[in-house]
Amino acid sequence: MNKIKPSKIVCVGLNYIDHAKELKFDIPKYPLIFLKPVSTIIYNGDKIVYPSQTKELHYEAELGVVIKDKIKSVSKEDALKHVLGFVCANDVTARDLQKLDGQWTRAKSFDTFCPIGPEIVSGIDPDNLGIKLYLNGEVKQSSNTANMIFKVDHLISYISSIMTLEAEDIIITGTPAGIGPMKVGDVVEVEIEGIGRLSNTVVS
Repeated sequence: MNKIKPSKIVCVGLNYIDHAKELKFDIPKYPLIFLKPVSTIIYNGDKIVYPSQTKELHYEAELGVVIKDKIKSVSKEDALKHVLGFVCANDVTARDLQKLDGQWTRAKSFDTFCPIGPEIVSGIDPDNLGIKLYLNGEVKQSSNTANMIFKVDHLISYISSIMTLEAEDIIITGTPAGIGPMKVGDVVEVEIEGIGRLSNTVVS
């Protein structure tokens, strides 16, 4: 895919029913959002760098939403009109640092921690897509975006009520159950129905 230039990556935590149950967390009453810097972005075939600061690097398969134009406070009904398309995303996380810090910026923000791709695909229903993650060819996550607590239209409306979204900004919409560790040399692939497969290798 062509490189894009978002102003920000807005991420949603705890947005799958199965993942919230896996972590024994209550179902959130409103979307839990945080930001990743744009310096985390890499593309299909690029390398995920395992930072020396962490000993527990995790994958998180996610559906990514690429915004089409500048929007503020859009309604749920109009939200999908402002979507350029959808991508596979991997919200790479230093899990030990996330626990240590108690907030998520450092754990989520190392360079290479937001692989996206393989293409931006439009014309699909984001609310009913199979989503899988493969680690060295073995399925580790398998779910469907129908299990999202907050759907894509709700997320766009909610986030745009807080902050202006610019053209090419990315929203990554949360991960299903099955998160786990990666090590140097692993090949991690996110596959979403109708979009394709995003593949990256972990390097030191």
